[in-house]
Amino acid sequence: MIRDITLGQYFPAESKVHELDARTKIIITFLYIIETFVVNNFLGFLVLAIGLAIVIGISHVPPKFIFRGLKVIIVIIIFTFVLNMFMMDGRVLWHWKFLTITYEGLYRAFFVALRLILLIIGTSMLTLSTKPIELTDGFEKLLSPLSKVGVPSGEIALMMSIALRFIPTLMEETDKIIKAQQARGADFESGNIIKRAKSLIPILIPLFISSFRIAQDLALAMEARCYHGGKSRTRMNQIAFKKVDLIAAIIVLIFFTLATMTRFIDIWHFA
Repeated sequence: MIRDITLGQYFPAESKVHELDARTKIIITFLYIIETFVVNNFLGFLVLAIGLAIVIGISHVPPKFIFRGLKVIIVIIIFTFVLNMFMMDGRVLWHWKFLTITYEGLYRAFFVALRLILLIIGTSMLTLSTKPIELTDGFEKLLSPLSKVGVPSGEIALMMSIALRFIPTLMEETDKIIKAQQARGADFESGNIIKRAKSLIPILIPLFISSFRIAQDLALAMEARCYHGGKSRTRMNQIAFKKVDLIAAIIVLIFFTLATMTRFIDIWHFA
């Protein structure tokens, strides 16, 4: 299960999506997140899903690798689905004692679950198609106007990119710790919820220690290379907007406009 986490991983490939400027992909991802909350019906989600499927196809990232990341949050998706299914009034579909499922609740449950799935897949495409160093430079460039008012944009960008970059590393460490504890006879699957929660203590303590060790090694490596952020920092590869970025921005805006227009179509919807 730990190995199924794709958020923060980079998938090397030669595609137009990988060639895009990091700033373009960051802005598009930010607008995509907003758009998933703007649409209020399945038709809007269909437009977003078609656009996302096109991006996945162009990126040359295997769909199995992308959808593998959904295994990690399947419990959250199911919990959200069930919760919304019983929490909305309307036409009764099924009733038993204090439990009632309505047509509106079932519709809402599918709606929220689909939103979560699209959010996870869409945001994963940012890290899957962008190198960590490019993400750092992109965030720093986008936040650079804030440096004029004293905001340390370089340090903020570095922290954000390091956080994304070390998600897979921490997951690998967690997987190693789990296997080591299982080899010593630890049981993480049997028992009730409280017992399972207590069984995680032998994992969390070594994971915290390992996290601090990795952070210290990274800090020492950066100091040894005389790393420092700010305006005086130079880059080997300068990022710049290209023609492909303009084309991608126009196409994405068209899809987002179509998705937004579905709000005004008279079909069953929820805000």
